[in-house]
Amino acid sequence: MFLRNLITTSTESCSEQINRLKNEIKNADAIVIGAGAGMSTSAGLTYDGERFEKYFPDFHKKYGISDMYSGGFYPYETLEEYWPWWSRHIYINRYDITAGKPYMDLLNIVKDKDYFVLTTNVDHQFQLAGFDKKRLFYTQGDYGLWQCSRACHDKTYDNEETVRLMIKTQKNMKIPSDLIPKCPVCGAPMTMNLRCDNSFVQDNGWYSAASRYEDFIRRHKESHLLFLELGVGSNTPVIIKYPFWQMTAKNPKAIYACVNHGEAYCPQQIKKQSICFDMDIAEMLENVRKVED
Repeated sequence: MFLRNLITTSTESCSEQINRLKNEIKNADAIVIGAGAGMSTSAGLTYDGERFEKYFPDFHKKYGISDMYSGGFYPYETLEEYWPWWSRHIYINRYDITAGKPYMDLLNIVKDKDYFVLTTNVDHQFQLAGFDKKRLFYTQGDYGLWQCSRACHDKTYDNEETVRLMIKTQKNMKIPSDLIPKCPVCGAPMTMNLRCDNSFVQDNGWYSAASRYEDFIRRHKESHLLFLELGVGSNTPVIIKYPFWQMTAKNPKAIYACVNHGEAYCPQQIKKQSICFDMDIAEMLENVRKVED
């Protein structure tokens, strides 16, 4: 229905678009925030370039790994080698970090509104910034959680204590064998609670968050609703982008706002209900916050 007629251009100036978005934020009955990888990239949490070179020069030298994403799929020969990678990856992206400025600016913008966040990000930035946990749905997992690699039961486990031990004790890019996490039920190796195949565990917390999100949408489906999409690309459009388009098309009171440098577009069918920002998310949010202030 939508993909044949995508619109990327706007006759409005950037300042006019920001003022329009400001008014929509002010007047909306509720705001649904959809955040993808571009949001954290805008906050400086990049997976390649200088940041990768800073934290993983040894992995690049030994294995030829060139970015954090591909490093997670490298076929390490042993679990003693696998977990030094993942413990470091988790540590720098989940624990040894503060909330990025775009997340803080976004919270300042929506904190007095009825909002809900749907995100494919797994780095915990929304909670670090102070967003209400009950208003968050992390659909793709969390760097701070492990699960059974066989998915033998629907439970996840906090990993902070063990990750910090792995960071402290690893030598020559290996961890002690007794730190390898194993499933307390079946004894299989643990793995990351990240959606990469059909073994992803959706625990009670996941289903509770999904239920709260569905209830929020149900209660506001006929309201003046602002769908604010931030940094959502084409990797997983069925989670945020396509549903936002569809819900906007079904609700004449709804507004769809998309912010993504190089990928800001909307279907022709909802053009009059849309605001598309082809610009850096951090810059846009800072400008909106200044206007709000």
